[in-house]
Amino acid sequence: MKLLLVEDDRMIGESIVSALEDEGFALTWHTRGDAADAELQARGFDLVLLDLGLPGSDGIEVLRALRGRRDSTPLLVITARDTVQQRVQGLDAGADDYLVKPFDLDELGARIRALLRRAGGQRAMSYRRGPLYLNTLRREALLDSELVVLSAREWALVEALIAWPGAILSKAQLEQHLYGGLPDVESNAVEVYIHGIRKKLGQDFIVNVRGVGYMAAKP
Repeated sequence: MKLLLVEDDRMIGESIVSALEDEGFALTWHTRGDAADAELQARGFDLVLLDLGLPGSDGIEVLRALRGRRDSTPLLVITARDTVQQRVQGLDAGADDYLVKPFDLDELGARIRALLRRAGGQRAMSYRRGPLYLNTLRREALLDSELVVLSAREWALVEALIAWPGAILSKAQLEQHLYGGLPDVESNAVEVYIHGIRKKLGQDFIVNVRGVGYMAAKP
């Protein structure tokens, strides 16, 4: 799943990116509020992590602009602003949850999963095709009722393919989903992960549309 992190503290940002990428999330990270607002207008995300004290545009301004566009993307405020009045302001502006720094990264992960569960009704969270069953909320893959272990990156790629049934995703789109625009990505990284997924879930799970991209086989 694709997350947007808006955090201007490099140490905090790096810790969050590392922890959440280990859980299989693909993160795009901005340090300025105005850049984050432009990103949100250009692309869709599954969830936003938003600091409030930002250069460019304050986090509250970014949040109000997002909700003003009637964008219902789940949003978790992560901030040092800890007074009751400040929490109320953030929630009234449209935040779905509010987490005060410093926080435990395990708690951050739990709150993200809770918000994604609430939004889960907006898209299919399971996939079944013949002997293959996938549950993205539990990150569980069963083949002939046997548990299959997928790496974090493999899960991220699987989720990208099954989130939009019938959609063909290009290699560039899959790289963006996996790495969030990070530089120096190996040119064959997507192919390597697809090869590994096919070995575990079956050769027919991922369909190669020649010259266009990849899609999950129809359930």
